[in-house]
Amino acid sequence: MASLSGVAWAQAEDLHGAAREAWLYGLPLIETARLRLAAIGPRPKPGTPGFNSFVHQRDPAGPEDRVFSGAEADVLYSSAWIHLGGDGGKVIIPPSGGRYVCVALFDMYGDAFEVFESRGAGDEGRVINLVGPPKRMGFGDYTAPMPELRVWREVIHAPGPWVWALARIQLEGPQDLEGAHQFQDALEVRTKPSEPAPALPAPLDATWGDYFFAVQKLIEENPPPREEMEFFRRIAALQLSPAGDFERARFADPDEAAVATGVNEAQVLAVETRSAESGVGWVWPKPALGAYGEDFLYRARTMLTLPGAPPRTVIAPLRAVAADGSLSFPSGGHYRLTLPGPPPADGFWSLTLYEAAPDGRLWLARNPIGRHALGAWSPGLRRRTDGAIDIWIGRVDPGGAHTPNWLPAPASAPFALVLRAYAPGDALLERRYRPPPVEALSGARPGR
Repeated sequence: MASLSGVAWAQAEDLHGAAREAWLYGLPLIETARLRLAAIGPRPKPGTPGFNSFVHQRDPAGPEDRVFSGAEADVLYSSAWIHLGGDGGKVIIPPSGGRYVCVALFDMYGDAFEVFESRGAGDEGRVINLVGPPKRMGFGDYTAPMPELRVWREVIHAPGPWVWALARIQLEGPQDLEGAHQFQDALEVRTKPSEPAPALPAPLDATWGDYFFAVQKLIEENPPPREEMEFFRRIAALQLSPAGDFERARFADPDEAAVATGVNEAQVLAVETRSAESGVGWVWPKPALGAYGEDFLYRARTMLTLPGAPPRTVIAPLRAVAADGSLSFPSGGHYRLTLPGPPPADGFWSLTLYEAAPDGRLWLARNPIGRHALGAWSPGLRRRTDGAIDIWIGRVDPGGAHTPNWLPAPASAPFALVLRAYAPGDALLERRYRPPPVEALSGARPGR
């Protein structure tokens, strides 16, 4: 039986439990719908940037970007929201020219159903032929896939009518912008024109009635896989289902109290603030990353903090854990991270510092030198004679030879650290490469 943070799913059969699990189940839909709305608006039309076409981020993300949580500071993003409309489409990816590139296709639940990855020279790009989910025939609970005619090219069946295409393009520094832009400009989406009316999100702090009503509409727009029908039977007390059963004004006062209690519990569970791996120093990505199955809690937490995460074999994000088990660090302290060497990766690696917001999202933080990450392409990054890399973290510049290895902390908010390996090596995935915990230092000058 699947479980949620040690709580059996079977306990969702009461209204209180059903509300808790349904709120978490719906969170990824709410988050992707929020990103879609920010990108293409409520009534997208052909030619609208980002709708059935790629829209490009031309400069690295910074503190002013407060839409996409966990943005990576050393890649450029290109993003498209594709409405298949029953006619299919194509995503055209050009040759990468030797740079690391990842283009992942996601459904509205946050699962990556197709990934293109270029790890260097030699790739010829790719054309991804997309069609919507296979149509079904039958009636009631008895349906079967309609027979399909043979096709003479590879076709990818998207799980739903909406596809989020997210490209990450390696950027080695300001001098590399022109080459990265050339790759972006050659990305293309081809599909027949359509003018859908996308289902809209609700804020995470909306009343539970508004939140579940938005989730209901998003479920109707993006039918879940048949394997999840058992989940909807378990939460039947809430009457949220692919059939569109939820009504805000249906519940009596005692029922409303039970729903509110369940929602409050879900909101606490969604914002992961501590880890059981405090002695290890890092939280490794689960095998389910990017293809979550019934691990709905992991999916919700990931979509809140690091939306657009592909499978860990493509990009492996590790999050630092403080000595007390917290997933964030006080910005007033001084810290050192000593990597035993560069994380093994066929692409590249980076360590990014984020401001940890109370709602669980991660934002790049303002700092006096505008540095948000250190990694494989950081100019002047210094190594010790044994190959190890000391990274100094805090508000105060450690000075001298330590400055190139300094990650500035935000002025007041707590911060989080995410170590990423792009095209990670087996040594990292199997935990044979193990970065030590972040070390808290004493004194005002951490480098002395």
